[in-house]
Amino acid sequence: MNIHEFQAKELLRQYKVATPDGRVATDAEDARQITKAYGGKSVVKAQIHAGGRGKGGGVKFATDPDKAAELFKQMLGMNLVTKQTGAEGRRVYTVFISDPVDIDRELYLSFLVDRVSSRITILASTEGGVEIEEVAAKTPEKIVRVAIDPAVGLSAFQAREVAFALKLEGDAFKKGVTFLQNLYRLFVEKDCSMVEVNPLVVTKTGDVIALDAKMGFDDNALFRHPDILAFRDLHEEAPEETEASKFNLNFIKLDGTIGCMVNGAGLAMGTMDIIKYHGGSPANFLDVGGSATEDAVMNAFRIILQDKAVKGVMVNIFGGIMRCDIVAGGIVKAAKQIGIKVPVVVRLEGTNGEEGKKILADSGLNLIVAEGLEDAAKKIVAATK
Repeated sequence: MNIHEFQAKELLRQYKVATPDGRVATDAEDARQITKAYGGKSVVKAQIHAGGRGKGGGVKFATDPDKAAELFKQMLGMNLVTKQTGAEGRRVYTVFISDPVDIDRELYLSFLVDRVSSRITILASTEGGVEIEEVAAKTPEKIVRVAIDPAVGLSAFQAREVAFALKLEGDAFKKGVTFLQNLYRLFVEKDCSMVEVNPLVVTKTGDVIALDAKMGFDDNALFRHPDILAFRDLHEEAPEETEASKFNLNFIKLDGTIGCMVNGAGLAMGTMDIIKYHGGSPANFLDVGGSATEDAVMNAFRIILQDKAVKGVMVNIFGGIMRCDIVAGGIVKAAKQIGIKVPVVVRLEGTNGEEGKKILADSGLNLIVAEGLEDAAKKIVAATK
């Protein structure tokens, strides 16, 4: 789960990580008054779950309170398009007013989980304010990587190593080391998957401050953090994904034409790959899990078919804990209650596979039963073309 910048900064303050003061404005007059409180100038920032907001017009400097009010009106409700949102953009529902900072240098810092080393890893660069992908492509030597031993945690010498790499000196060096240690503590205690501070700025007075912050959290650990879960913004999620979560379905919307309903994440990935291999394009990733009911399967179909781009559905079930007859019953239920007007190819193997195939055969529905994964992929691609 991702959160907004203003929410991330609230967490930073809880862990004594330096960040500029800021408040969410409720309306244009509120933006004006907040800016007055900051000495007549402010930074007006649109809040969406995406980077590159400044280049898209979502971060602007207000030279006076009236300008802040004007910028608030421009940003609230705007469709903000950045590299990370894609061409469709995201609508802005929240505007954050931040106290300006007298910047001397801009740096880059992030903590993330490195899946290769299975360790929390620090990425740091003197090239702040620039997308890290761009730095990696053009000047990879300017990125420093430090892997943290989970048994030891972030050691003092590693924090100093990163501070040296960022060319911090004097008081800024000491503050940078403390900044890193506090940020690491936040990362671990809140079960983060990623924390990115870009830019991390050094002010003219030697302070080290998180000017912007993005945070992502491990969904599987959210039961431990009701305070983090309270930050969830459904506006930032695809409606289908939000709906799927109500039925404990793992759903991610994609841009293809073949809907996929599978049990198990690995099998779902393999299903999408083989559809692509045979010339099709998956419209979604949907894992019904190992304990789905007929109602869950029916709702999975309903969610898949909400996408008008879907021209056909491939069901690929390898029954273990998940019984094939339950899936077959859910398919029949979906066909009768919500109607299925696109081709459906079904591959059932494993627990109660024969019973499941019999349920489909006896249903009288126009379903295409496949023998094996490749046969299913070929049939759904042919049916949708």
